[in-house]
Amino acid sequence: MSSSVTIVAEERIPLLQSNPCRISNGEEDEEEIMPSFSSSSPIEPDVANKPISSDPNQRLVSLDVFRGLTVALMILVDDAGGAFPSINHSPWFGVTLADFVMPFFLFGVGVSVSLVFKRTTNKNTATKKVIMRTIKLFLLGLVLQGGYFHGRNHLTYGVDIDHIRWLGVLQRISIGYFLAAMSEIWLVDNGLVDSAVSFVKKYIIQWMFAISLCCLYLGLLYGLYVPNWEFEISSTNSISSPPNYRSGTQLVNCNVRSSLEPPCNAVGLIDRVLLGEKHLYQRPVYRRTKECSVNSPDYGPLPQNSPGWCFAPFDPEGILSSLMAAVTCYFGLHYGHIVVYTKSHTQRLLFWSASSLSVLLAGYLMEMLGMPVSKPLYTLSYMCITTGASGLVLTMIYYIVDVKQFRRPTLLFQWMGMNALIVYALAACELFPAAIQGFYWRSPENNLVNGTESLLQLVFQSKRWGTLVFVLLEIIFWCLVAGYLHLKGIYFKL
Repeated sequence: MSSSVTIVAEERIPLLQSNPCRISNGEEDEEEIMPSFSSSSPIEPDVANKPISSDPNQRLVSLDVFRGLTVALMILVDDAGGAFPSINHSPWFGVTLADFVMPFFLFGVGVSVSLVFKRTTNKNTATKKVIMRTIKLFLLGLVLQGGYFHGRNHLTYGVDIDHIRWLGVLQRISIGYFLAAMSEIWLVDNGLVDSAVSFVKKYIIQWMFAISLCCLYLGLLYGLYVPNWEFEISSTNSISSPPNYRSGTQLVNCNVRSSLEPPCNAVGLIDRVLLGEKHLYQRPVYRRTKECSVNSPDYGPLPQNSPGWCFAPFDPEGILSSLMAAVTCYFGLHYGHIVVYTKSHTQRLLFWSASSLSVLLAGYLMEMLGMPVSKPLYTLSYMCITTGASGLVLTMIYYIVDVKQFRRPTLLFQWMGMNALIVYALAACELFPAAIQGFYWRSPENNLVNGTESLLQLVFQSKRWGTLVFVLLEIIFWCLVAGYLHLKGIYFKL
């Protein structure tokens, strides 16, 4: 008796594909490609191993959720950080919850740029668009954070041009966006990608440029000589300062090289020389260090025999640190390239996880070898740790939202992520609460914003927990506002 065996060849999914997947989260495509909220279709057990559809309307929903989560996190740490100093920015060395916000923003920018410029038919036109968007983003940051708006509890506006702050969050994002976008347009090989070798070859020049930024940063940070310097004490600071601070100027003794301490680092030196001390952030985080605050890690009165640099200006979004911050965008580019040139969820999850863990471990290894983690300086170890964490968070969101399609629990963040810019301007920069506070009863303190927060503090019989609930309600409010804008098809962008 004979028997026959039919052999069915299993279709193998190539590791990398030569034709990029049509997936978008780029801002240029947002009018044409809207996310799908339908999750009624059943998910097969092996969905992660199946090739991803090349549907031209496909959208990386997880990136919207990631952006929305980042904006929500910024509101949380900015508005509740005073009540909970442990989640506020680290005074100088170390990393806290707040210190992940900026890297998350930059990482998301890099991913978006890689999706927007995956096909560039006209490089000159694309370059003009990048330059215009960079200028608009920088100018918007200058208006929002240059000192013109005085924020909540201040019913005033206006800024002395002689003291305007040139750099800030949006300005740093604009720098990272510009470098990443120009690299994606001009520093990418035009060859096909059909293997790991061709993938590396396509982006090798781009990564060489990113490595050169790291080398330039490290060379200046550890090689630049920092001499003694003086700064003027502002009138607002002199009121609360001890007698030894009340002279017109204060001398800071340095004459060192390779220092990473608050008063004598190369990051501050470059900003003082190129921008001028009057144009730097006047209330830096190191005022919450043990040397400068009796309530450390929160702000507080100066301790006895505090050093002379406690009131010195320092910009956490300075020039040199922004160069290292831009490298975070390049890691975002890498994750976006993986999206474009891989054909299954499993491959993306594998490559993303491996990349995230490698960078994260590299950052911790640098810290163990003596390079401290510092957000104000944006040290290489800090960049690696926060970038690795960014990648892991995006990987987890991608698995939940795009692979398993559990989208309802993250819908609020998705709405916020699709209108992140307007929410950032109105909420994180406090334009909306400042406007609401303009309507008050008899006294400026009697307004809807302060009244609501005071009521919650009374209900919970705790200033801290009442503030936290107020901030959480604030985040939900802005998620709903973003959802309303989405339903109306309104998206704010530059």
